[in-house]
Amino acid sequence: MAEDLCQEVMLVLHEKYAHVEELGELVPLALQIVRFKLMSQRRTSQRRGEYTSVSVQEIQLPDLGLSPAGEFERKQMLLRLESAIRQLGDRCRQIIRWKLEGRNFSEIQELLHAASINTVYTWDSRCRQDLLERLGGSWEEKR
Repeated sequence: MAEDLCQEVMLVLHEKYAHVEELGELVPLALQIVRFKLMSQRRTSQRRGEYTSVSVQEIQLPDLGLSPAGEFERKQMLLRLESAIRQLGDRCRQIIRWKLEGRNFSEIQELLHAASINTVYTWDSRCRQDLLERLGGSWEEKR
């Protein structure tokens, strides 16, 4: 960095102040150029946030994993959901499976050989309503 700064100062002195030859004038001029260059670098560093940035090693990140209680609740919900899905009809289970695989409604329409995509929308709505009823009317477990 010091070498780069020195080269920049020499370049400015050579290009802009070639007419100055007396050492008594060159030294204060060079020091003023250095001061301006350092101030410019400092402003740039501040703008980039280099002085206020925190090292990645110093940051304490929270554990985003589930707590044991949260994990238990999640497993309980999955068990409830699996039980309710097993009680659904074949078409509803298949629609849910395809939706979980990421298929869109037009693909599901082709797979079910449905005449209209609106038919698939209706089937999906009824399947979700049936699933909700089998879960006791709420997606969350009643306490």
